[in-house]
Amino acid sequence: MPLEMKAVCEKCGRSLVVQDEVYICSYECTFCASCAVCPNCGGELVRRPRRADKE
Repeated sequence: MPLEMKAVCEKCGRSLVVQDEVYICSYECTFCASCAVCPNCGGELVRRPRRADKE
């Protein structure tokens, strides 16, 4: 099952693109760099991996 690449920060609603610095937790909660604290699980956030741009 592939990682869901969510397009918005779950805290502030900011739009996220592939090139942005984005953080996720083990539940795939997704946050921009400014909001990188998960209120849902309090777990460890890691930088979301990037996928190659599709041509």
